[in-house]
Amino acid sequence: MEQEIHPKLYLYRRIVQAKLFIDRHYAEHIDLSQIADEAFFSKFHFIRLFRQAYGKTPHHYLTQVRIDNAKLLLVKGYAVADACFQVGFDSTTSFTTLFKRHTGLSPSAYQARELQRLALFKANPLRAVPNCFAETHGWKNSNIR
Repeated sequence: MEQEIHPKLYLYRRIVQAKLFIDRHYAEHIDLSQIADEAFFSKFHFIRLFRQAYGKTPHHYLTQVRIDNAKLLLVKGYAVADACFQVGFDSTTSFTTLFKRHTGLSPSAYQARELQRLALFKANPLRAVPNCFAETHGWKNSNIR
């Protein structure tokens, strides 16, 4: 039994190492071969193991990491094209399509919504406090007004 656990742990550590490689280098031009090499697996075996561990392919994970980081840049006020290129996309068209597929909004619509939401919270900070938290601290209906 113990002999079965050790190889699984070893394989999992190699998969995690590749995931961390994606997290560190998402903005660079990395491909599946480089990521699989980081884990010392063939591409096809790596895809299968990565999907088992994380529920998505390495390519889908890389895309999600890039989209998540683009969201952060858009909220900071970066232009859509700047956010696109800073997170590693080559084309604003493909970036916009993928962003909309992942978030349901175009990058500019997402940015407008988030900047408006931040402005509302800045004008009335209590709107940012969840009602359940407010009620436990004696505040009533903090995020309603």
